[in-house]
Amino acid sequence: NFRKHLRMVGSRRVKAQTFAERRERSFSRSWSDPTPMKADTSHDSRDSSDLQSSHCTLDEAFEDLDWDTEKGLEAVACDTEGFVPPKVMLISSKVPKAEYIPTIIRRDDPSIIPILYDHEHATFEDILEEIERKLNVYHKGAKIWKMLIFCQGGPGHLYLLKNKVATFAKVEKEEDMIHFWKRLSRLMSKVNPEPNVIHIMGCYILGNPNGEKLFQNLRTLMTPYRVTFESPLELSAQGKQMIETYFDFRLYRLWKSRQHSKLLDFDDVL
Repeated sequence: NFRKHLRMVGSRRVKAQTFAERRERSFSRSWSDPTPMKADTSHDSRDSSDLQSSHCTLDEAFEDLDWDTEKGLEAVACDTEGFVPPKVMLISSKVPKAEYIPTIIRRDDPSIIPILYDHEHATFEDILEEIERKLNVYHKGAKIWKMLIFCQGGPGHLYLLKNKVATFAKVEKEEDMIHFWKRLSRLMSKVNPEPNVIHIMGCYILGNPNGEKLFQNLRTLMTPYRVTFESPLELSAQGKQMIETYFDFRLYRLWKSRQHSKLLDFDDVL
C-alpha cells in the first residue's frame, strides 16, 4: 500500500519542549545597557572607510574563488558518460492526493527526483537537507538544473509550509525564508549553460502583479546563480510542456481528474 509506506520529510520530527525551554523563551528579550557611551574619535574616519573598502574587495575576491572552485568540482563530478542533470520535484503534502504524485512521474526519465514533504511539521532546514541527500544519492556532486515546486498558493503568494507564506514583501524581511532561498540557490547548477529553471505548480502565482514581484525578489535573492521562475497555466502550450517535463501526461490528467474525488480507486487504476 503506497500510502502506508510513504515517507515524508519532516513527518517524524519530534516537537517536545520542556518547561524550562518554554520559560526561557517566554522571558527572553533583548537587554541593553542604558549607560551612554562616549564616541571614540581617535580613529580617522578616512582610515576606517579605506579599511572597509579593502575588506569588501577581499570578500569579493574570496567569493569569486569559491565560485570558480565549486564550479570546477561540479564540472568534474558530472563529467561522466551517460550523466543526466537532475530534476528535483518538491511536493507539499498539503496538495490534495499529494501522496500519489511520485507514482505518476515519467517512468522513462530516471533523473526526476521526487521529494514529498510534510507541510505541517517539516522545516525549511528539513527540506534543504533532504534535497542535498537525494542529490548525492542520485549522483555525488550533482546540482539542480530544473526544479518543480508543487504546493498550494494563489496570485502573488506560495504556501510553502504551515504559517510560512512566501510573498514579495516577506522574502525581503523574514530571515528563515531568506536563508531558505539563498541555501537553495547554492544547490543549483553552476555549469548549466542556460539559466536553471524553477517551475511552480499547484497554484497560479502570476494571477496578479505581486506574483511577478515575488519572482523578481527571489531571482535577486538567488543571485549570482542564474535562476528563472516559470508558472504557466496548465492548459496553455507552455503548461503542457512543463507537465510533460516531469510527468507521464496521461497519468497526470487522470490524477488531476480524481484529485478532489472521494473515490478510493486510484490505486487500482495505477
